[in-house]
Amino acid sequence: QVQLVESGGGSVQTGGSLRLSCAASGRTLSTNVMGWFRQAPGAEREFVAAVAWSGGSTNYGDSVKGRFTISRDNTKHTVFLQMNSLKPEDTAVYYCAARTAILTALSTSPPTYVYWGQGTQVTVSS
Repeated sequence: QVQLVESGGGSVQTGGSLRLSCAASGRTLSTNVMGWFRQAPGAEREFVAAVAWSGGSTNYGDSVKGRFTISRDNTKHTVFLQMNSLKPEDTAVYYCAARTAILTALSTSPPTYVYWGQGTQVTVSS
């Protein structure tokens, strides 16, 4: 099993920044791709970004390209999401997720991720 714990959420004004962290523990070697997703009230879960532990390749959702940056620290088994130029439409619960090691694609589909964190709230006010 893999446990994922998110932190760093909060409330900011439009144009502000936040940095989310996702600490992975347990059988972390059984994972390869880490992703961030978000879900606003009444909306479907939306892909934000993904990164591979090995090599560090990345993938971003269209709505966050150029504003958000995903990175990882392999030594600490932690993934980060730096969010800049935040907008009210970025308001959501942000979830960290992990794919199993045999799956290497930087998938944008939530069902392809096996492990999920509990989520952290991000609120952007205008």
